[in-house]
Amino acid sequence: MNNSDKKYNKPIIALSIAIPLIVAILFGVKIDYKLPVFLPPIYATINAATALILIIAVWAIKNKKRKLHENLMKVAILFSAIFLTLYIAYHMTSNSTPYGGEGLIKYFYFFILISHILLSIIVIPFVLITFVRAITNDLERHKKIARITFPLWLFVAISGAVVYLMISPYYK
Repeated sequence: MNNSDKKYNKPIIALSIAIPLIVAILFGVKIDYKLPVFLPPIYATINAATALILIIAVWAIKNKKRKLHENLMKVAILFSAIFLTLYIAYHMTSNSTPYGGEGLIKYFYFFILISHILLSIIVIPFVLITFVRAITNDLERHKKIARITFPLWLFVAISGAVVYLMISPYYK
């Protein structure tokens, strides 16, 4: 670890712990307010767009389009933050929808949902560390961790959209 990214360690650790805790706490808070729009298709679309952005960003860096890669990654982080905000807003104002599928598809759904949730927690420090290594110009170490971060983040983005598609017939 070089000195330029050491100063980011405490904020990365704090955010990696705080974000899942805050989400868990807010998930239990219910506000009696009817949102003007139905958020799940919006945040599912943001998840799908994030996946597409991540793929294009990898293409960009492999084609030596560093500025495009950098801008796309910033947008991916922004989209993830917007997703999280909308996700929390929805769950604070709406009851959870139970999955209505039966048989093997139900097990598949819960496998995707649980792996999505767990990896969405695990990916937080990876994204933050990868970003810090990029902004501190520690590019060799950035590349090493990005090889882990990319597939994790891509899975989280895609699986979030898949979870929505699978549960969408059961929304009331």
